[in-house]
Amino acid sequence: AFEDAVERLRDRPGLDVGVHLTFVGGERPLSPPERLRSLLGSDGSFLPGFRAFATRYFLGRIVSAEIEQELRRQIERLLAAGLRPVHLNSHQHLHVLPRIFEIVLELAEEYRIPWVRIPRDPAAQRSPTPRALEIAILNGIGRSARRQAQGRRIKTANRTVGILDAGRLTPGRLVRLLKDVEWVTELVCHPGVGDGELAGVYDWGYSWDRETAALCEAGVKEGLRERGIELFGFSGLEVEGTYLR
Repeated sequence: AFEDAVERLRDRPGLDVGVHLTFVGGERPLSPPERLRSLLGSDGSFLPGFRAFATRYFLGRIVSAEIEQELRRQIERLLAAGLRPVHLNSHQHLHVLPRIFEIVLELAEEYRIPWVRIPRDPAAQRSPTPRALEIAILNGIGRSARRQAQGRRIKTANRTVGILDAGRLTPGRLVRLLKDVEWVTELVCHPGVGDGELAGVYDWGYSWDRETAALCEAGVKEGLRERGIELFGFSGLEVEGTYLR
C-alpha cells in the first residue's frame, strides 16, 4: 500500500513521516533477490519472522552488506517520492540487534533522519506472560543499543509504551499506559481501517479498527489532560543535546 500511503501523506503535510524498515515477514525486497541471499527464503521473500531471522543472525549467516543495501533502498524509495523521513523503526524491532543497529545509525546520520526508536517498554516488568518475557528481552537489547548510540547524531525517546499490547490497544489500556510516560515517551500503536481485509493478509490477530477508535476516545484525551501530557510529533520536539538517556 505504499503509493496509497504516499498520497495520504501528501494530503497531510503536517504529519511526520517515518521509515518502517523491513527485512522479515514474507515481504518481497526492493533489491534484486540474487543480491540478498542471506536474507531470503527459497521463494525469494524475506524470512517469516524474528525467530527464523535470529537463528541466521546468531549463526553468523546474515551478510551486513546485504542489510545495508536493502535498508538504503527502502529509505531512498521514500525520498524519491518527495517525502522527508524524520524517524526510523523496523518490523519486529530487529534493527536494534547490535550489528544491524550500527548500520541503521550510520544510515540515519547519512540521510539526516534525527529520531531512531530504541524499545523500552516498562509494562513488560508487570506481566508474567511469554509475550512479556519477549518484550523484556527486547528491552535488554535496547539497553545495549542505547549504549551503542551514545555520542551519535541521533535522538531516541526515553520510553516506548504500547509494545506489549501491540494490536490490542483499547481505551482502558491506553489510559493505563499513561502512568508509564516519562519525559519523551513514544506511543507504539497500529491504527488502521478495515480489519477484514487486513486480517486476510496478516494473521497477527490485531484489531486495527479498534485501535483507531481507541486513539480518538474522549476518555483517553481526558487522561492526557489530567496527567499534563502533551502530544507531539518528532519534528515538533525541542530537546537539549542529541541523545536522550
